[in-house]
Amino acid sequence: MTDRAYHHGDLRAALLAEAERTLREQGIDHLSLRDLARQVGVSHAAPRRHFADRKALLDALAEAGFARLGDSVRAAIDGSEDYREQLLGAGRAFVEFAANDANLFELMFAAKLDEPSPALEKASTRLFAAYGALIEEGQRADVLPPGDPWRLQLLLAATMQGIAVLVTSGRAPGEMIDPLVTDAVALFTRAGS
Repeated sequence: MTDRAYHHGDLRAALLAEAERTLREQGIDHLSLRDLARQVGVSHAAPRRHFADRKALLDALAEAGFARLGDSVRAAIDGSEDYREQLLGAGRAFVEFAANDANLFELMFAAKLDEPSPALEKASTRLFAAYGALIEEGQRADVLPPGDPWRLQLLLAATMQGIAVLVTSGRAPGEMIDPLVTDAVALFTRAGS
């Protein structure tokens, strides 16, 4: 069995798109290279040209998720000159991504802990570097509390991830994202004022 798209060089992208759809709709337990091959119409061996095994596929999905989240966070930061708006936008981008794609979000952070590939490590580092720079900028401007910027970054990440978990688990409705992120940013910035 052949796939015309594969011969055009986009089998990897087609497999990742289908894997992300499956992850979103059915969960990680339903992801297999054999099923993905069937779903995109190629031989069961064809995906192995791009992903050596299931872990390689999961790492690639996590990498794509970190890249997309990093782009959203960067756009939120670059979209305003006002520091508090930048922090608010970055927080919203993080929580909304998690709320809209909970299974991918969970995979991203689980994959990062399980011997990530260099590409996955690079994509996650890019995201956290954006937050790190934002924290350091807030401390220099005396908008955030002084101290170890890494600890403050971890606290901000834990807060935003906590809000995301509240929303994705149904303990807080989706319409609470903006008020919760706004309140969290207000507490962070008030402590620095």
